[in-house]
Amino acid sequence: MAEKCNSNCSSCGKSCPSREKQSLIKPLNPMSDVKKVIAVVSGKGGVGKSMTCALLAAAAQATGKVTAVMDADITGPSIPKMYGVKERASGSDNGILPVVTESGIQLMSMNVLLENPDEPVVWRGSLISGTVLQFWTDVIWSGVDIMFIDMPPGTGDVPLTVFQSIPIDGIVIVTTPQDLVGMIVNKAVKMAHMMNIPILGLVENMSYIKCPDCGRRISVFGESGVDALALEHGIPAVVKMPIDPELTKAADLGKIEDKADYFTEFLSQITAQLKG
Repeated sequence: MAEKCNSNCSSCGKSCPSREKQSLIKPLNPMSDVKKVIAVVSGKGGVGKSMTCALLAAAAQATGKVTAVMDADITGPSIPKMYGVKERASGSDNGILPVVTESGIQLMSMNVLLENPDEPVVWRGSLISGTVLQFWTDVIWSGVDIMFIDMPPGTGDVPLTVFQSIPIDGIVIVTTPQDLVGMIVNKAVKMAHMMNIPILGLVENMSYIKCPDCGRRISVFGESGVDALALEHGIPAVVKMPIDPELTKAADLGKIEDKADYFTEFLSQITAQLKG
């Protein structure tokens, strides 16, 4: 520490060890092991972010990776329903135990902690952010090769908390074809750059619908702009998801794992970018 230090760093221009930036990364539960973490984000709600996250995790599990999903969308948790999970999480003296889906995906969500899944979570931002951190620090994640975090939409408290406090290896951004959404994607991209987190891929959901008679692709929301967005921001992996009633039906019935092959190739593209 500098000589004659009065402990008031705001009035001092010295470069002291005490002024060095401290890491905000929170430690895992001592019994946990998580190798890689990918956050699935969107600039706004209603673009299919949660379904994308669920499908990516299903694809990873199907390829033999030990997979987990952290549902950080505390006020809109839809992940458990897509997997058909109805049981509640349990705990021990060592921490909270995640529920496990039919194919073996470890899952933690607000909806597996509530007595009534239909009960609304009416909390302030600080309490929501604290709960997300507890999903990281208090849950016992067992030998996880890859964890996907379903983020709430936007660039508010929870995304900021997650990006600062959890060692994110990369993000996947979900969008739809409209020009307005492209503008919002730019915000998500800029936030990732500000937090120095790599963007692994871009998913354009509801990109088209395939005619059941002739197989022709119909761009319901206009021509896709996802390739131009990816080129503009240097995003290496892009996938265009159709409007598929069978996919929606699988999610409603809790059978999203039956559609794991949807993202097999895209998963390979994004995981190939992960370091280590």
